[in-house]
Amino acid sequence: MTERADGGKSQRYEGKQAIVTGGTRGIGEAAARRLAAAGMSVVMVGRSDATLRQAADRIRATVPDADLRLESADLSLIREVRALADRLADSTSPSVVINNAAITADIGTRTDEGIQLTLATNHLAPYVLMRTLVESVKERPARFVVVGASPTVLRSYPVDLDDLHAQNARALGRFSSFRPFAAYARTKNMNTMFVYSLARRVADSGITVNGAHPGIIAQTGLSRDARGLGKMLDTMVNLNPLRKTPDQGADNPVWVATDPGLDGVNGRFFVDRKQVTTPDHTLSVERCEALWERSAELVGMQP
Repeated sequence: MTERADGGKSQRYEGKQAIVTGGTRGIGEAAARRLAAAGMSVVMVGRSDATLRQAADRIRATVPDADLRLESADLSLIREVRALADRLADSTSPSVVINNAAITADIGTRTDEGIQLTLATNHLAPYVLMRTLVESVKERPARFVVVGASPTVLRSYPVDLDDLHAQNARALGRFSSFRPFAAYARTKNMNTMFVYSLARRVADSGITVNGAHPGIIAQTGLSRDARGLGKMLDTMVNLNPLRKTPDQGADNPVWVATDPGLDGVNGRFFVDRKQVTTPDHTLSVERCEALWERSAELVGMQP
């Protein structure tokens, strides 16, 4: 009996390819390991060659026959995401794409392209990558999964369509050390809105696009630069008795990406293997389309 991608037994996926971003630690590494153990050829995307090799070594220590391809790119830089997307579009035929990469950064930190760092990494990177890969996949069956966050928590952090870069700091909260988390929450709502917008655009193809919350995960490195109130919240997460390990967190996204019972299911959001409704401000087609168009402007793509 072999480990199935969704954590079960016996089903194998030889001959199929998967792409996982943020594959060098935490949920992304665990997802890559699960998919490789189930027989998929996995493209692991990470920021540096060194961390990618280290993660690949850890995976091969438990899955000796893992078929891994390593792709380095700084997902905060649109030019590198575009180059990565073009490489993958030309060289892969993915059945599964899981966008997992995310960070929490100071709201004043901009990339050398002038984009707020959290916005660039968490939202614009998957926007460019997944749009490009959808165009290359065309009509073939494929599942695109965006790792999101708790819809219940995100209810209080609607996207400000006039302030995607989070320049209005006061609107993000009274405490400056908490504002990076509020900005992060907004980008995770952007992820959900992007799922719905992209899902509408692929509705007549073999592609499906869904969101998946991994749960409360400890020791992911997401908040390693937090300070003040933010550091306290991160500590509380790591001490939470209900927190999950990265491997447990990978369960829901990988299940959404592979479970046969979800064939054809498109434009949904899942928590603990159950479909849930996300906040009203993420469901508005008008708001979703406005975000789509403004994102296209920021990355230089046609809407």
